[in-house]
Amino acid sequence: MLPADYHMHTPLCRHAVGEPVEYAQRAVELGLSEIGFSDHSPMPRDDFDNWRMRFDQLDEYVTKVRLAQKTFPQLTIRLALEVDFLPGQETWIRQLAALHPWDYFIGSVHYVSESWDIDNPAKISEWKKRDAFEVWQVYFDRLTLAAESKLFEIIGHADLPKKFGIRPAQDCKPLYEKFLTAAAKADVAIELNTAGLRKDCKEIYPSRELLEIAFQKNVPITFGSDAHAPGEVGLNFAEAIQLAREVGYKKCRQFEKRKAIAVKFPS
Repeated sequence: MLPADYHMHTPLCRHAVGEPVEYAQRAVELGLSEIGFSDHSPMPRDDFDNWRMRFDQLDEYVTKVRLAQKTFPQLTIRLALEVDFLPGQETWIRQLAALHPWDYFIGSVHYVSESWDIDNPAKISEWKKRDAFEVWQVYFDRLTLAAESKLFEIIGHADLPKKFGIRPAQDCKPLYEKFLTAAAKADVAIELNTAGLRKDCKEIYPSRELLEIAFQKNVPITFGSDAHAPGEVGLNFAEAIQLAREVGYKKCRQFEKRKAIAVKFPS
C-alpha cells in the first residue's frame, strides 16, 4: 500500500489541470488508500500573484473536494491548503484556519521578498542579481520561522531554491540544522516531494543530506507528488519511499482534523 499523497492542486490555482474527482480516480487506479488536496491558499490581496485561488473561491474549492469525497467513498480524501508563509501574515493564516474543518496545512516558502517568488520561471533572471547563498539563507530563515510558528502540520518542499539547479558553493548544512531543530521542537513534519524529479534539479525535495539530518532529529515525514495534473498523482513514490527507507524512516504521518497519526509505509 502506497503512503498518502498529501500534496495535490486544482485548476483554481490557475496553473493546474483536472478536477479533484479526476485526481481521486487516478489515486484509486494506483491503489492509494488516502490522498489530500492542498491547493495554494488565497492571500490577503487577490492580486498578490497569479498562481493561487482568490479568496471568494475558497468555498468552491471545498465544494470540489467534498464532491470527490462523495464520488469515491472507498478513498480517504483530506481537505487541506498549501499556505505561503511570509513574516507578518500569521494572523491571516489563523483566519484561514478558522474558516473550514481542515485536516492539515502545508506551510511553504516561495517568497524571499514581497515580490520575488524564487521558483517562478518568469522571474528566473532575479537569480543573476543575487548571491545564491544569500538567497538560500533568507529562504531557510523564513522556513525556520514557518516551523516555529506552529501554524502548519507539514513544511513543503524544504529545499525549493534548488529547483532551477542553482546551488550555492558554500555548505548549506548549518541552514538545514537550524531549520530542522525548529521543526523537531515544533513537532512539524517535512514532506518528501517528488516534483523535484520533474524540475531542473532532478532531485526529490529535500535532498538526502537534509533528510538524513531530519531523521537524526526525529523530524516526521509525509509524502507528496505536488500533482498539478491527474497523471502526476503518486508519481515517483517508489523513489521517495526508497530514499526514506535508506535514510532510516519506517513511518510517516497522516492527518485528520489537524491531528497526527503515525503509519508504517511499505518497504
